[in-house]
Amino acid sequence: MFHQIKNIFRKRNLKANQDIDPDEIFLDSQNLPEFDTNQFEGRIEKPISRNVYSLITLFIFLVGSIFLYKLWNLQIVQGDSFRTRSDNNSLHKTLIYADRGVIYDRNKVPLVYNNVNPDSVDFSLRVYATSTGLSTVLGYVKYPTKDSSGIYYQDRFDPKDGMEKIYNDILSGDDGTKIIETDVKGNVISESVVQKPIDGENIDTSIDIRLQRQLNKSLLDIANRAGYKGGAGIIMDVRTGEILASSNFPEYDSQIMTDGSDNKKINEWLKSSNHPFLNRIISGLYTPGSIMKLFVAMGVLDQNVISPNKQILSTGSITIPNPFYPDKPSVFMDWKAHGLVDLRRAIAVSSNVYFYEVSGGYKDQKGIGIGNLEKYVRMFGFGTTTDVDFPGEKIGTIPSPEWKKKTFNGEEWRIGDTYNTAIGQYGFQVTPIQVVRAVGAIATDGNLVTPTFMKSKGQQVTSVSKVDLNSGYYKIVKEGMREGVTEGTSQAINFPFVKVASKTGTAQIGVAKDEVNSWVVGFWPLDNPKYAYTVVMERGSKNNQFGAVLVMQEFLDWVHIYIPEYLD
Repeated sequence: MFHQIKNIFRKRNLKANQDIDPDEIFLDSQNLPEFDTNQFEGRIEKPISRNVYSLITLFIFLVGSIFLYKLWNLQIVQGDSFRTRSDNNSLHKTLIYADRGVIYDRNKVPLVYNNVNPDSVDFSLRVYATSTGLSTVLGYVKYPTKDSSGIYYQDRFDPKDGMEKIYNDILSGDDGTKIIETDVKGNVISESVVQKPIDGENIDTSIDIRLQRQLNKSLLDIANRAGYKGGAGIIMDVRTGEILASSNFPEYDSQIMTDGSDNKKINEWLKSSNHPFLNRIISGLYTPGSIMKLFVAMGVLDQNVISPNKQILSTGSITIPNPFYPDKPSVFMDWKAHGLVDLRRAIAVSSNVYFYEVSGGYKDQKGIGIGNLEKYVRMFGFGTTTDVDFPGEKIGTIPSPEWKKKTFNGEEWRIGDTYNTAIGQYGFQVTPIQVVRAVGAIATDGNLVTPTFMKSKGQQVTSVSKVDLNSGYYKIVKEGMREGVTEGTSQAINFPFVKVASKTGTAQIGVAKDEVNSWVVGFWPLDNPKYAYTVVMERGSKNNQFGAVLVMQEFLDWVHIYIPEYLD
């Protein structure tokens, strides 16, 4: 039937003179086959219009023409230009520098942060809280450096000191990458980011920048007034080991070292004999002087060589016969005649004679001996590291017969060496961080915490060991320290608004003994100790009337006015 329909339409197109098939004569609408029109059966197909063919032909012609034009333009018109660009341009992969993490103080005040680099979009600049005595704690970095063609040959931030170096893995983050196309002159033609950078993580330090600034200011004020050539101060929370302030002077400036902006100043620091790159808190070794009497006193009490209430007469010196030269006895001086003093009073007024006798013995007074001296000072952490989270910590020196033989070509130990060791002289060397930790143990009846520059979570203690001595002994020593504030060598910090316990020390240094290191150590509040402190002022005149205790006087006065919550 389809065949018949097709024939009908085909034959209609025949010329008029052609014959008509007989079947066509009898074919009409009444005898057509039954078609399913819903399935498009029996529909007559219309031919595609000639106009459609014309439009398609025109479209193909236009597209072909555009293609040929572009090809002609690229190959003929701009061919030489693109050939030169292909020969001279280059592609290279470069870094997208991640921003380093921010270093915050304990109250989220930024100590080191990032700022826009006006000279380059590749990396941000580091900004430091300068003039706070924190440079040796924070450290500094060297920026990525590129050659004259713009290619980085030092393609990383290079941390050089302090927290920037210690916590570099945390602060540095992960750099991204991008592809850059440059011409023969190094000009950037195009660039495309391949991997985005991931910024470094932030860290929270234990430092309170308010305490830090004032401690540093007080150190510098007293140094300028009294002519000290250097110094350091530290405040530590005795409950957690957190370091709230840690100041050094002289020291370099982190901002200048990072920016490289003052070559003259940098060269002065590099050549200075005052060691501006030394973190004195961690790595500075000092003769401690009379502050060691606190720990000797603990040994004296534990060895029971004298009742704490028994008095010893200090007339200003004691004399020891010299068996080799009877006419030249050895005289050991006190810094003044104190009269009769018991243990508490001896701590308060810092009597040398008392500690000579109870350490090395004198006449009928028994001493604990050099072996016990070493034993008890080691119990409080001297002669070893504190395990603070900072590199370069020194262990110091505790004089002993073995140390003397090794140091002085086999010389024998004498009673006078014990006397001088008991008052923190001779070969004794300690670091300020050792001292503040040991003083914190006195304050807390033996809790020897590990100092940290990182903020603790809550009241979490990093780690603690116990100096297991009778709590009554700690009480006696603390009473002596308090008497030192009310009536003794620390009266400059006898305040009505807070009860402080304190001990001063003066260590003669130099061949001529014409310079001194001035110390003050202690804690507050007396009845519920929270904070321990240590200040050392180095190489001042032995004749000046200013000492480290005046640093704490100025500091605590300021705290009372501006952040009194620290004195509660």
